[in-house]
Amino acid sequence: MAVSRKISGLMEQGSWIRKMFEEGAALKQQFGDENVFDLSLGNPIMEPPPEFFSELKRIVDEPISGLHRYMPNAGFVETRAAVAAQLREETGLDFTANQVVMTAGAGGAMNVIFKTLLDPGDEVIVFAPYFVEYFFYADNHGGTGHAVPPDDAFLPDLDAFESAITDRTRIVLVNSPNNPTGVLYGADVLARIGDIIQRKERETGREIFLVSDEPYRKILFDGLEYSHVFERHVRSIVATSHSKDLALPGERIGFIAVHPDYDEGSELMDGLVFCNRTLGFVNAPAMMQNIVAKLQSVTVDVAQYQDKRDFMYEQLTDIGYEMVKPQGAFYMFPKSPIDDDVEFTAELVKHNVLVVPGRGFGTPGYFRLSYCVTDETLEGSLDGFRQAFERNSA
Repeated sequence: MAVSRKISGLMEQGSWIRKMFEEGAALKQQFGDENVFDLSLGNPIMEPPPEFFSELKRIVDEPISGLHRYMPNAGFVETRAAVAAQLREETGLDFTANQVVMTAGAGGAMNVIFKTLLDPGDEVIVFAPYFVEYFFYADNHGGTGHAVPPDDAFLPDLDAFESAITDRTRIVLVNSPNNPTGVLYGADVLARIGDIIQRKERETGREIFLVSDEPYRKILFDGLEYSHVFERHVRSIVATSHSKDLALPGERIGFIAVHPDYDEGSELMDGLVFCNRTLGFVNAPAMMQNIVAKLQSVTVDVAQYQDKRDFMYEQLTDIGYEMVKPQGAFYMFPKSPIDDDVEFTAELVKHNVLVVPGRGFGTPGYFRLSYCVTDETLEGSLDGFRQAFERNSA
């Protein structure tokens, strides 16, 4: 066997998106790209904003001496200061460069945080539906994941959450706007999560960290505002990236931010910097650090994503699909018209429409579609959605 039994098993658990990708590649080869409607991947079709290319051109035209050398493992001081300044403006908290670590995207940030905080057997609580790789990240560093079910609006069931916390709980992980639902956790929900964590800290005598994975934080619709976890718990940490808000997923650039009022923040930062290095990231990409330092208040044209959301929501609900209307990100999570979401996604494949079964996100009976694709792909998928629904609805 080429890989360990453990990794073979984990690959099987986390293979739904990969399976749909491979299915799509085979269909495109058979029918042509223009006749396959792949809504399975969260890979933004949108190009980075003009400011990105202006900064890139500036660096090319006016090379910075030493740009490509090693730097402090936490990242360039100037870049971290720029991130801190934006966080100060958004939160009113006294962030400085000393609370920021630049990372190789949000995935790198999450692994650095988990490596820093987890002892073997520690638990990470996540809220379903969830990005399946959270469990793999926890396993990477000796932890275990524990999923809490949602309510009917795909917000956390807070009674179930409180019951799930044990004396081994170390991290509570939130993702808002959520992948795969697009649901936003509002101030009231985050406040209750923070209250529960603090009450359980007193009961168990153990520090519990509230970690927020928020690569979609700036992709919000309908004039909604983002609620920061920093306002809810002093032991809060943010992991994020510019993969979505600047459409740079291939550049792997993000950051970690630690609450500036946490008493042991200096020790925590030392641990994060150490793990950033020893996990093999060493430091975040130098050129991207220099570029995003100038783009902290910039984002892609979110109105384009809102238009795509509105179009797909109206079209699918007119067909008869039931779903919670997304408030951000670029995903929808409709209810499957039959109980078996895998069977229904297979039916969609017959019409050259690719989505991901909900069980891949810990919530069977639903499916995820990504609308960060061309309008032609969205429009082309509708006939398949209609035929599959009519064939499978009672």
